[in-house]
Amino acid sequence: MGGGKAKSDNDRCLIGVDLGTTNLKAGLFNSAGAQLALSEANFAIDRPLPGRAEQDPEEWWHALRKVFRDLIAQVPGARISAIGICSQVGSQVFVDANMKALTKVILWQDQRSANVIGPLNEKVQKIAGSFAPGYSVDTTSVVSRAEWARVEQPSLWKETKFILSPKDYLNLLLTGEAGTDALSSIGLVDDSGHYLEALSELVPNLIEILPPLLDFRDALGSVRDMGDTTIDSALKGAVVAVATMDAFGNLFGSGATSHGEAIEVAGTCEIVGVLSHENHPTKGVVTFPPVDGIRFHAGPTKSGGSALQWFSGIVGLPIAEVVERAEKAPPGSGGLIFLPYLEGERAPIWDDDVRGVFFGLSAEHGLEHMCRAVLEGVAFSARHLLEEIDKASGFRSPALRISGGGSCSDMCCQIRADISGRSIERIHVRHSGVLGAALIAAVASGLAGDLKSAAAGLVHVERTFTPNEEL
Repeated sequence: MGGGKAKSDNDRCLIGVDLGTTNLKAGLFNSAGAQLALSEANFAIDRPLPGRAEQDPEEWWHALRKVFRDLIAQVPGARISAIGICSQVGSQVFVDANMKALTKVILWQDQRSANVIGPLNEKVQKIAGSFAPGYSVDTTSVVSRAEWARVEQPSLWKETKFILSPKDYLNLLLTGEAGTDALSSIGLVDDSGHYLEALSELVPNLIEILPPLLDFRDALGSVRDMGDTTIDSALKGAVVAVATMDAFGNLFGSGATSHGEAIEVAGTCEIVGVLSHENHPTKGVVTFPPVDGIRFHAGPTKSGGSALQWFSGIVGLPIAEVVERAEKAPPGSGGLIFLPYLEGERAPIWDDDVRGVFFGLSAEHGLEHMCRAVLEGVAFSARHLLEEIDKASGFRSPALRISGGGSCSDMCCQIRADISGRSIERIHVRHSGVLGAALIAAVASGLAGDLKSAAAGLVHVERTFTPNEEL
């Protein structure tokens, strides 16, 4: 992604897409790395039954086409060379041999597979040496979702050709090719990049319905005719990267590519991660296969912006006003503590049964204290995770680069600095996942040689928040 004349840059544009839980964001970048346009589309979560969380995969496809049209309209004449899509994990789509979706999307918040968790983990214990230390199956795993289908939906299981992650499903529609990457296949792949044979001991024939494994920097295929003249003229022949999960998109989009660098993404959930040459297996922390000799130790919580959104709905105030009222309460919220486990918790405790609580509530507390306690509760959950990541990475990272919607507020960034005891470096790009996906697309298409060089010079720190030592 080097320099060049403006026309040349705009003739070799990149699109980065970040498919989240409630929206899809996309950015258009020229080959010099400048953001030319940004668009997003929102969609709702359907909760038809207690413990269920679903979406219509067609909403994703419509959202993708919408943002493509928006980006093209904002930059007339742009020619797209490559597309990269990063997405949430822990959500799956079952597709048949004709690549048609057989079910609604089973989101990471869905707990329908809870009944099969116990028996699956008993099997894991019997063959524990076949998995990474501390490995266990939870309700977000493709293993539990597959076992749910096999046991409770045999007709669905019989028709299933592949179980796909969100980005892999959109990639399939774009190119007609099915494939995934090792980084997104948490707990399923060995260090050599192959599926663990022991998976078939957990769920018969599971490996056969998992998509082929490819390097995330590879080109999966080219964009097919989408039946839209505007889109097809701009995207014709564009390379589609295999790409990977949102955590890595945010990592690269934050400019973190070297040992010792750390990130936090303040989105619907909190994503925290550190790059390290070292590997000290730690319960509750997800350690990914190495990329160029460096491992990413990370984890997602289950509540972040979603806890704030829930509380704003409960009290009937816009999120911006909840944050404004929180500024009127003192650090520590007058001793009021909020646990943000509204739908269980993921990293580092991985317990779907824990629940949230306001603890220490008294007559002296007002709405302002509760508002701040929610923000501090989210920050404490991120700190809890970070302390476990320190163990896995072998050192204490002194600073974290932050992005995401929660990074927009100076107060929220300062709360994170005070609670973590580390510097919080807010980068200039809020949507780091979008930029990271575009950087992966640049490598897949040959516009950049590697991610380190692609990210160099494109990400800078906008402001640093240091811990208040008086607290």
